[in-house]
Amino acid sequence: MRQPSNHIHVARHRDNIARFTIEADGTLLAAVAQVLRDHKPTKLKSMLRHNQFAVNGSPSSQFDRPVSAGDLLEVNFDRSFEVFSHPKVKLLYEDNDLLVVDKAYGLLSTGTEKEKAETVYGIMRKYVQRRNERAHVYVVHRLDRDTSGLMVLARSTRARDRLLKEWGTLVTERFYEGIVEGVMEDDRGVVRQYLKDDDANYEMVETEDKTQGKLAVTEYTVLERGRRFSRVRIVMKTGRKNQIRVAMKSLGHPVSGDRKYGARPNGIHRLALHATSLTIKHPVTDAELKFTSPAPDSFITQLNL
Repeated sequence: MRQPSNHIHVARHRDNIARFTIEADGTLLAAVAQVLRDHKPTKLKSMLRHNQFAVNGSPSSQFDRPVSAGDLLEVNFDRSFEVFSHPKVKLLYEDNDLLVVDKAYGLLSTGTEKEKAETVYGIMRKYVQRRNERAHVYVVHRLDRDTSGLMVLARSTRARDRLLKEWGTLVTERFYEGIVEGVMEDDRGVVRQYLKDDDANYEMVETEDKTQGKLAVTEYTVLERGRRFSRVRIVMKTGRKNQIRVAMKSLGHPVSGDRKYGARPNGIHRLALHATSLTIKHPVTDAELKFTSPAPDSFITQLNL
């Protein structure tokens, strides 16, 4: 193992922050002990309690937090890192170019001309500007208001531009999990359709006219069948508005709770759709990043009704 000189650089802004590359899989405490060999164990534990360590931009006081070789370890020698906290958004990853969050259902990704409610964009923009009033956040893809799960935002123009241009290449894996009405017969399948906006009804509709719509390709795999519902894993091969919801409706198995697209009200009082898995190549470093967010327990409750 190399000595503490393996740190990338020391940045002196408002705080004295050193950045290191973690060299081996293990725990956070083991990683900080490796790079701060001149610090006594009691000092390291005190710094842990005070959130003076962050992994990939996310502060942590958990001594046994798993870390991986190649992760970015930041040490704030002056004080605690600010810990992000919001009831509807969980911050999973942060660096100077990227944010990955886990959003709750009922929250817009970004505002519209008609809707100025609290949004993921507004929440994260406020967070980054508390440290730097000139900081920016850019929305590079969206989740429907009532779809929960993993969402990516850019923090730099270089990350934004590449994500917008190469989204389909940089995102190598992106799964959703949903509960749909009815017992699906086929174990797997692909839905290819052309979608267009129905402005009068504020929804997306399928069209036979290819010149009027945009191609949407949706793959699904049945994970489990109940008496009245099915649990499915879904992959969007294209990124169209309401794509999964329209695809499931076209199969006669709308997403549970999706009254907009023909489903009945359900017992969990929400749309049963969640973005569960994301593997993305970092738009600046090209490092592979993997994130997971298990579907809510209520989905299984709904499946077994």
